[in-house]
Amino acid sequence: MISSLRQPSISISGSDVVLGKRHATLVQPQSFLPCLVRGKSQRSVVSLKKPLHLACVGVGNFGPVKNFESFGKSDLVKCGAYEADGSEVEGGGVGAPSEAAKKVKIGIYFATWWALNVVFNIYNKKVLNAYPYPWLTSTLSLACGSLMMLISWATRIAEAPKTDLEFWKTLFPVAVAHTIGHVAATVSMSKVAVSFTHIIKSGEPAFSVLVSRFVLGETFPVPVYLSLLPIIGGCALAAVTELNFNMIGFMGAMISNLAFVFRNIFSKKGMKGKSVSGMNYYACLSILSLAILTPFAIAVEGPAMWAAGWQTALSEIGPQFIWWVAAQSIFYHLYNQVSYMSLDEISPLTFSIGNTMKRISVIVSSIIIFHTPIQPVNALGAAIAVFGTFLYSQAKQ
Repeated sequence: MISSLRQPSISISGSDVVLGKRHATLVQPQSFLPCLVRGKSQRSVVSLKKPLHLACVGVGNFGPVKNFESFGKSDLVKCGAYEADGSEVEGGGVGAPSEAAKKVKIGIYFATWWALNVVFNIYNKKVLNAYPYPWLTSTLSLACGSLMMLISWATRIAEAPKTDLEFWKTLFPVAVAHTIGHVAATVSMSKVAVSFTHIIKSGEPAFSVLVSRFVLGETFPVPVYLSLLPIIGGCALAAVTELNFNMIGFMGAMISNLAFVFRNIFSKKGMKGKSVSGMNYYACLSILSLAILTPFAIAVEGPAMWAAGWQTALSEIGPQFIWWVAAQSIFYHLYNQVSYMSLDEISPLTFSIGNTMKRISVIVSSIIIFHTPIQPVNALGAAIAVFGTFLYSQAKQ
């Protein structure tokens, strides 16, 4: 049913509807859209200077109205309308954000995430060079983030999440994977150059596909599997030509890849249907990971080693060492927090792609800042791995 109305200017308030007995009649110049929320007065939502057409009228289950005598006053009525130029009239519904706006939002998240990660890696390597205790460094990162969020909740800067026992049970495997991945990456960076750790960690999409295929039972097109060949080959070439190769550093990066893939998959599953935002989800994850990691850090390294190393670092670096420790802890939490805000909007595989592309900026910046020696063949391996990631992202579309 289509009805047309031409008026110099009318207002749509959504309080009444004028309908004929059996046929549509010309609507009088008054309010005619139904009130969808009873008991509340509604103000005008739009003023029109163009002819207005009624596209459809629905009752109850919003089906088309065939017999106007059959519905009662309590029935819910829906009216669709558009202007003569074809543009939709806003009113009554909540407009979904456009696809372009969503892409811009994700782009901002990704750029912020990558920038914060670069700063974290620089300070983290500075700390590990002067204070080679990765288990304590990892613990301090989680402790700082947990403290920041607890203060934010207490001061109402951020709204505290509403959680229950089931939420924490679901979060536990995520926290275990996050703890393993975090410590393994820190151990790796304490043994080898930041650039080498991230070249190896650029193989994360390969782990993501393999885990999704053999653990979750997902299948992918053939081009996706083929794109993994340059990723794996590039990482292998970079590893065998690394000047300062260290097996502990290499294995730490590989274990971190696997752990973070499981973390991302479990996180996406755990976040579905939950009212907890990505920011608060990661805050809860940090708190639980801190509880898991602390006893292991004490057992592996211990307060005696920490105290001795701390005195040595202060005597060699000076008071700025304290700032390095604080900065690496703060930026670790911030970059992960933003990454989880991104995970609200994207899939685990897309997250892995973004995580891999982020490593380009980390690799380049760390080579420049730390003057890391790199052979042409080593650089070629890194380039092949990154190019494989690009092919992978194209094949996934």
